[in-house]
Amino acid sequence: MLRASARALKYWSAIASFVAVAICAVYVTKSVAQSTKQPGTLASSTSNASPIYGVTIPPGYRDWKLIAVDQLVTGKTDQLRAQLGNEIAIKAFKEGKVPFPDGAIIAGLHWNRVASEDDRKVLALEFPDAQSFVVGSAINVQFMVKDSKKYAATGGWGFGDFKDGKPNGDEAFMKTCFPCHVPAKAHDYVFAQYAPTP
Repeated sequence: MLRASARALKYWSAIASFVAVAICAVYVTKSVAQSTKQPGTLASSTSNASPIYGVTIPPGYRDWKLIAVDQLVTGKTDQLRAQLGNEIAIKAFKEGKVPFPDGAIIAGLHWNRVASEDDRKVLALEFPDAQSFVVGSAINVQFMVKDSKKYAATGGWGFGDFKDGKPNGDEAFMKTCFPCHVPAKAHDYVFAQYAPTP
């Protein structure tokens, strides 16, 4: 009886050791995978991160709340743009909190602006001179990720620029991100202002 109990004890000890090792391996693998998926982290060997800053596309950003909408028109550009924010950024905008807290992420979605013939036809009945414009083809999506320690040299912000889900690999272009935002230093380098509720 004691021999059978000793064998059973060895058997169950071996199984328990195996289960413990398996659980630890899963936990470590999951932790490492999650840490490399965090937006704004430096992705050591991933091609999905923007150069210099290592910013990646945050999952679910298209479901974030609206900060503002604007239009950019230059000699070569005619764009419609929308800025979205994660929960941390939206809370800071609503509270007027500057500087933005670490973890705030702002997304800038940019499209070509095109005339809408369908809208013009509908509006022509009541407003014969009306013009209507809608979003056309997508240009890019850009991100600002606040991490005051990691990005101390650039006002606490890391930048990412993506088209069709792929990072803009042009390091020279990425080096222009922070200098472009310097004129907005008084608002923590953020141009967007929170749009009032209609």
